[in-house]
Amino acid sequence: MSTGPALDPEILEFYSDRYEEDTRLQRTAHGRLELLRTRELLDRFLPAAPAHVVDVGGATGVHARWLAEAGHSVDLIDPVPSHVAQAGEIPGVRAQTGDARALPFDDASADVVLLLGPLYHLTERRDRVLALREAARVARPGGLVVAAAISRYAGLLELAALGEVSAENEPSLRRALETGLHDPRSGFTTAYFHLPEELSGELAEAGLDAVTVYGVEGPSAPALDNLPLDQADPLLGSAIRAARLLETDPAMICASPHFLAVGRVV
Repeated sequence: MSTGPALDPEILEFYSDRYEEDTRLQRTAHGRLELLRTRELLDRFLPAAPAHVVDVGGATGVHARWLAEAGHSVDLIDPVPSHVAQAGEIPGVRAQTGDARALPFDDASADVVLLLGPLYHLTERRDRVLALREAARVARPGGLVVAAAISRYAGLLELAALGEVSAENEPSLRRALETGLHDPRSGFTTAYFHLPEELSGELAEAGLDAVTVYGVEGPSAPALDNLPLDQADPLLGSAIRAARLLETDPAMICASPHFLAVGRVV
């Protein structure tokens, strides 16, 4: 168990008591789109099994499960004890509590290190770079570090699609666009929202090479938010194709609610 920096208590309480992380990527069409596209992008870059994958901030093991089923050796670390308990029940997944900024793994001990959530909740750049440096330390030379981030425009686009941009929340949305800092009173917890070039710069500052940032869901995600699953599921194929076509388009990448950055350890 890591003895690294403590998680913000508000974030820990949110994921422990107020948010069902285990079903987040299954209960909505947008969630399913995020899951399918994340897997598609990871499959594009992951080495052949069996590789050693460290899933940092892996929550209840949504990604760890399919990685283990594909034949990879998976170590999962998460700061929420209830998440770790669930993930630890997945065959082939070793789970423990800990912090992305102080990983309990040896240098150059993994083929791939995933951070598919920690950067959301590290609001200071120095903490995000520290987490990325830890990931780079644990990955072997030539290995991959893959980090997810929330788009600076995600909150605004989601609320706009739902018809919920109002005079009351416009100041908060404007501050989020200017600073990247999300107001936890608006429904999510304390979070930081990235610009793509900012995310790329943080990976580069952490010493990673050949960094590329991809838009995950593409521009269809807000529209899918308005549809029940039985109507949205038939549209997922089209949404995935659109996301794939625009995944690195500088004019459209911010239409994706999430980014996925891929870098290699020198």
